[in-house]
Amino acid sequence: MKLDIHADITRAHTPPVEFYTDPAVFALLRERVLARSWHVLTEPAPPPGAVRPFTLLPGCLDEPLLMATDHGGTTRCLSNVCTHRGTVLCDRPADNLRAIRCPYHGRRFGLDGRFEHMPEFDGCADFPSESDNLARLATGSWRGFRFVSLRPAQELAVLTADMNTRAGWMPLESFRPAPALSRVYHVKAHWALYIDNYLEGFHVPFVHPALNKALDYGQYTTELFAHSNLQIGIARDNEPCFGLPGDHPDAGRRVAAWYWWLFPCTMFNFYPWGLSLNVVLPVSPELTRVEFHSYVWDESRLEQGAGSGLDQTQREDEAVVEAVARGIKGRFYRRGRYSPSRETGTHHFHRLLAGLLAD
Repeated sequence: MKLDIHADITRAHTPPVEFYTDPAVFALLRERVLARSWHVLTEPAPPPGAVRPFTLLPGCLDEPLLMATDHGGTTRCLSNVCTHRGTVLCDRPADNLRAIRCPYHGRRFGLDGRFEHMPEFDGCADFPSESDNLARLATGSWRGFRFVSLRPAQELAVLTADMNTRAGWMPLESFRPAPALSRVYHVKAHWALYIDNYLEGFHVPFVHPALNKALDYGQYTTELFAHSNLQIGIARDNEPCFGLPGDHPDAGRRVAAWYWWLFPCTMFNFYPWGLSLNVVLPVSPELTRVEFHSYVWDESRLEQGAGSGLDQTQREDEAVVEAVARGIKGRFYRRGRYSPSRETGTHHFHRLLAGLLAD
């Protein structure tokens, strides 16, 4: 599919209905966008001598992977598929390992993924070769948050550089995970519809009454970067805001929230109390899993201002996104237009998608 999104937002039209509803387009997005993107990992790295299997984007990419930490303390992300006959190597976490052994025919790999031994292969020509090692995936980290990609379109440092300029002053490594505040949602809509909604504050006065009372809608702004964008929520008088360093780019502004989106599916939402990391996990053209992971910096500021009532805000977003998913199936909607002042983030997202689909 060729996604035609005009570079001039004043002339551009939004994606056609088929972009969100056609299973073939979903498959194309899976391979050209999601397989080439960075995905944040929310589970801790395994200890030395341990492996932790997981599936990257279940129902979508469905890639069997495992995190393995060798006895020197180096953690790698490896394919969880044996290079002999393709069986899954590990189906549960394991500790105190010296090697990874295939349960099917006994092929053995080091915790670094390198082939070590295979019974009954004496006389096999040109064996072993590089292809007998487990595939090693691209990994990276930003301020303690780990990422993985099947085949990244750009370096992680490039993706996170602008976010680091704004949020790097905070002691992110000391933010405390708060599982009790974390949530999982299942949204009956295409994942791109969820991102579309996230990337514009246009709907705030209409959909989020509590959030609208905390933010000054007239000062709500969006800034665009190469593969990310930032929405800045400014606090109304007497609402909580950051105490920013004097040399910060936003010094002098009453910032209540930075809503930072990393293409295509990761949102770092910074509040005076800490961080809500939102991870969008595509499942099908009609279902998206969304995970909220909370990390607390200042517990005394929880449930105040723009960073309060996140579950209610998500429920409101979920309802309106699902309404769009139902509405675009009607016979009379084809595609819409963008607000030049309020939907620059959504237009930016669609332009990035169009570029990868054309690549």
